Amino acid sequence: MDYRPVKSAERAIRVLEVLAASPELLTLPELQDRLGYPRSSLYALVRTLRDLGWIESDLTGSAFGIGPYALSSGSAYLDRDPATTYVAKALDALVRDVKHSVHYARRDGAAVLYLATHDYDDGVYCAYQVGRRRPAHMTALGKALLAELTTAEVDALLPERLEAATEHTVTDAGRLHEELELARHRGWAFEREEGVLGVACVATVVSYRIPATDAMSCTLPVEVADRPDELAQVTDALVDHARRLDRTLRAAGIR
Repeated sequence: MDYRPVKSAERAIRVLEVLAASPELLTLPELQDRLGYPRSSLYALVRTLRDLGWIESDLTGSAFGIGPYALSSGSAYLDRDPATTYVAKALDALVRDVKHSVHYARRDGAAVLYLATHDYDDGVYCAYQVGRRRPAHMTALGKALLAELTTAEVDALLPERLEAATEHTVTDAGRLHEELELARHRGWAFEREEGVLGVACVATVVSYRIPATDAMSCTLPVEVADRPDELAQVTDALVDHARRLDRTLRAAGIR
């Protein structure tokens, strides 16, 4: 059935998305610059969302950020996912083995959505907390999941212009496809300082779904990633734990 999008609902969602992506509170003029909405209608949207608890303001009432209802709504997504409990146990076991921070994410279009993280006390800290979205092409998690797709599917999925987070981010489509082919061949993906300087990451899929929608990763200091023996130990452990989780989820009937 054909339908016309409800403009007010679409605009409200866009406001929430912009605020969620910003590490700082945004003023009304800053929101207007990013969204291009008329000031009067944007003010009405912001006030309504604030009154309903979806966004909150600072003490002056002039800057806004995501509110508590957005958190409870996002948590509901995890609460209804039957894999969550198994994932938490798998990450606990993995972090004990590798002694580095570990993550679990799901592909959402051309991005990856972080569903779980477990930081190692003495490891690299990355601000990729639960609910954070990152472009798939610049993360090992995303590359592992993109490698599940055909070249044509990847090209149709990714934007024509790939954004860069650092000078090392791969933005050339040809080079990205070479990395995806390498990931398919060896069973894990790798990125070095593409998202955060000084940090590398390895990832592999958890293939309880076909094509895989989820992946696990380990973040490493670049100096560790540059030592082949240590990198091999981490990737072997990562792949082993991912395969264990895959078997556990399949045995539990989770798809």
